[in-house]
Amino acid sequence: MDAIGDCPTRNIRLADAMRYAATAGGKRFRAALALAVAEMLGGDRGSALRVAAAIECVHAQSLVHDDLPCMDDDDLRRGRPTVHRRFDEATAVLAGDALLALAFEILSDPRTHADAAVRSELVLGLAKCIGQDGLAGGQMMDLYPEADLSREGLIDCLNRKTGALVQFAVEAGMLLSRSNAQTRSALKSYATDLGLLFQLRDDLLDSEGDAAIVGKAVNKDKDKSRETSVTVLGAETTALEVEALLRACDSALEPFGISAARLRTLARFAARRDL
Repeated sequence: MDAIGDCPTRNIRLADAMRYAATAGGKRFRAALALAVAEMLGGDRGSALRVAAAIECVHAQSLVHDDLPCMDDDDLRRGRPTVHRRFDEATAVLAGDALLALAFEILSDPRTHADAAVRSELVLGLAKCIGQDGLAGGQMMDLYPEADLSREGLIDCLNRKTGALVQFAVEAGMLLSRSNAQTRSALKSYATDLGLLFQLRDDLLDSEGDAAIVGKAVNKDKDKSRETSVTVLGAETTALEVEALLRACDSALEPFGISAARLRTLARFAARRDL
């Protein structure tokens, strides 16, 4: 994160807002996922750390914009005021924009990978995961859901809103490593199930969690009459889905044996977390 630096030509307020958003407490789940995949497959750790930093920039940006009054209108994130409350709304929008740009700056830098083709694939993959078919499209579906949202429609929304960046983290780890078709297929399956699992657990925490533990407001979706897995499937079915997806993650990792221990741990954390 040294790119959020103190260059004299930079606006200090914007840099402070970016730093506030990106370096607060948090799980760093997606970054850890990219590192774990690259490590398991023999990728360069320095490259993986840079990719992880880019992923964190995008995740921080998504939270900053999600929290805005025009979106979820949240006052608390990770146990402290959201960026637009700590600074102001315009600064929050621009900080999010700058973090997004920084992510692409990091990925396209030769220090991330010596092979320009790999850097190009990373940039393309990230662009796809945050666009209309990924995070932005999923957020739009969340804000303006279909009437009588079906299970299939819900899963499509969650796979975009949350799953896309989780899937990119796994795919980026593979891009930094040599992996055959069988490896790619197994890890893509793991990533898809993990992304959905993560958001289902998030919906349960919003419905049943403790704000003091979660670090953000709870019952937000209910208060805004938003459709979630809990409202569409019910809390009990959602919890059962989480456990089924966890088993599917374990199954996808079977070919890797003990080398996938960190990936199994991350899946269990996602399924059982309280924050």
